[in-house]
Amino acid sequence: MRSVLIAALTALILSLLGTPAVVKLFRRRGYGQEIREDGPSSHATKRGTPTMGGVVIIAATVVGYLVAHLLVINQPGRGPTASGLLVLGLMVGLGAVGFLDDFIKIRKQRSLGLTAAAKFIGQLVVGGGFAVLALQFRNDEGLTPASTNLSFVRDYTAFSLGTVGFVVFAYFLISGWSNAVNLTDGLDGLASGSSVMVLASYVVIAFWQFGNACAREGANAASCYLVRDPLDVALVAASAMGACFGFLWWNASPAKIFMGDTGSLALGGLLAGIAIVTRTELLLVVLGGLFVIETLSVMIQIGVFKLTRKRVFNMAPIHHHFELAGWVENTVIVRFWIIAGLAVAFGLGVFYAEFLSTGPLG
Repeated sequence: MRSVLIAALTALILSLLGTPAVVKLFRRRGYGQEIREDGPSSHATKRGTPTMGGVVIIAATVVGYLVAHLLVINQPGRGPTASGLLVLGLMVGLGAVGFLDDFIKIRKQRSLGLTAAAKFIGQLVVGGGFAVLALQFRNDEGLTPASTNLSFVRDYTAFSLGTVGFVVFAYFLISGWSNAVNLTDGLDGLASGSSVMVLASYVVIAFWQFGNACAREGANAASCYLVRDPLDVALVAASAMGACFGFLWWNASPAKIFMGDTGSLALGGLLAGIAIVTRTELLLVVLGGLFVIETLSVMIQIGVFKLTRKRVFNMAPIHHHFELAGWVENTVIVRFWIIAGLAVAFGLGVFYAEFLSTGPLG
């Protein structure tokens, strides 16, 4: 538990103190955000706000993880693991794709960066590579970081996707969640604050899995978890949570910096990666309920418009709908944070209820 706290605190301090320095650097270089021309008029004042702040979140997460390991290096079996490194690699890889997207927007002074095809290829290379590697690195118990079984709250063998099916599924999961967080990142602090909550839930889930791992002596066979490196995954989640918390201090309204695609793609991919290695792919739909709502609003808007030439919402994603309906931006943000918190609470309740249903505690 100490290593988890160290990771979170280190990342929090680095992000909290490092973000202002990045803001000054990006201002000097003119790395300002371009605003959608069809967006709410109130957003015009945000043009020029430094973007690509996701580099701070990524760097703080990686450093927090490494520092935690350095400080517990004398504890046997507590070094970096395949699961932890793969999830971090996924975050960094997708962050690099997002960085290219943001950089192109800045250089060409437009609100669109990489082409859809280029972004697809980037996500395919990073997500597909993660999926393939996650089925390697079998430990002494025969567990790999990922499982080919489709899972809700634990590794079930009732429905296996097979190797090829898993790689395809993992790619769509990673791509979907990275885009979902990207869509949510439209108001000051909305994506970063919501990500803090989901990441906090995964600190709890992964640490709980560590305490009830099937490899632990005296574990209840009916309710234990077949997860390769749950403690290390909790370390990654805690570090990312701390990094997002520190960044949120500067990203909250009125934002001094935006995370950009650099941060949103990285965080979305990180959530998907953690869900895969903790065998909770479908539970993430509940935990990340706000991101799901934001994505569905875009899908509904596009689908209905193509069929009827009419719009369901004033604008999509749905947070812009409420802005155009007259809600103050801070009101939208706080109420959406409440939705995110309720989704996380319900998801954790489902996770714990399933544990209790499988057998007695202890």
